[in-house]
Amino acid sequence: MEKYSVIGLMSGTSGDGLDIAYCHFAKSDKWSYEILKSETVEFPSALKTQLMSAHKLPSSDLMSLDVTLGKWMGKEVKNFCQNLKTKPTAVCSHGHTVFHQPEKGLSLQIGNGWWLAQNSELPAINDFRMLDISLGGQGAPLVPLGDKLLFHEYDFCVNLGGISNISMDVNGSRKAFDCTPFNGLLNLFAQKLGAEYDKDGNWAREGNVDRQLLENLNSLDYYQKSGAKSLGREDLESDFLPIISERGLNVKDILATLVEHYAIQISQIIRKYAAKENPKILLSGGGAYNKFFVERLSRNLQNTYEIILPDKEVIEFKEALIFGFLGVLKMRGENNCLSSVTGAKEDSCGGTWYDYRPS
Repeated sequence: MEKYSVIGLMSGTSGDGLDIAYCHFAKSDKWSYEILKSETVEFPSALKTQLMSAHKLPSSDLMSLDVTLGKWMGKEVKNFCQNLKTKPTAVCSHGHTVFHQPEKGLSLQIGNGWWLAQNSELPAINDFRMLDISLGGQGAPLVPLGDKLLFHEYDFCVNLGGISNISMDVNGSRKAFDCTPFNGLLNLFAQKLGAEYDKDGNWAREGNVDRQLLENLNSLDYYQKSGAKSLGREDLESDFLPIISERGLNVKDILATLVEHYAIQISQIIRKYAAKENPKILLSGGGAYNKFFVERLSRNLQNTYEIILPDKEVIEFKEALIFGFLGVLKMRGENNCLSSVTGAKEDSCGGTWYDYRPS
């Protein structure tokens, strides 16, 4: 048996904060995992403001933010490890996505690797996407290999973060893609009502579904694409927000319509790829706490599928866990990105290693 201890980091598009997970992985006949400690650290207000508008910054300011974020993440990891009195092998970071335009060969996740290593006093691994993009892939989603090796008992793994994505085996091959926006839009509209998010989906529950908006959302070109595909913040701004705004609806009706839209799209994918009766669907990410969405998803699946909400740590830290795992595979020199998911010409071992150099 081979054992590894690493820190996994995730900063999602919804800007909730930095997820930190201290994880053990063991390899025998199969991989196993344990999340030993986890926490979400809120971004300082000034840093969060910069991150949420990073795509609008001049290049020099964006480079400065890359360094600032890397230093801040490193310090938070160092504090986390000192409190635990532990020294992991490495810190493995997704970074914070600013741009994702794989059709242009572009995807930028900031959180400078050198500064992350120096300030955490640990070797760091980041930049998991660009090798796959250089091989013609989408560079996303990256979580499906972790789903396959760590959560193989589930037929579908659905992550409900800033953007929702799904992962499943199809005829012996792993398939995955982004499904819909999710908290990236829901939180945006909830903030107009004075809260960071719509707790339990209660505001959406009070709203009415606008049938015209629902039809317009379901007709978007993204849903007509097949195969490898991914969504970025740019798509939310260019494709989704304009057709939402033009309807002139109140916020609760927008939330209700978005939830129904998500439930329809995700349920259609599950029904399409279900290979047996009563398949198991694992929900994770902050959206798993949206009780109204879970109800609507179950209703759109005609209550014949088993929807599973795991423990709190898996719901909130599954992506951080898996980026820790992708870092372990990088250290082993094993593929951590699947061409069957991204559309690249071959599987690859992505990520860039940064040594810690004591001063």
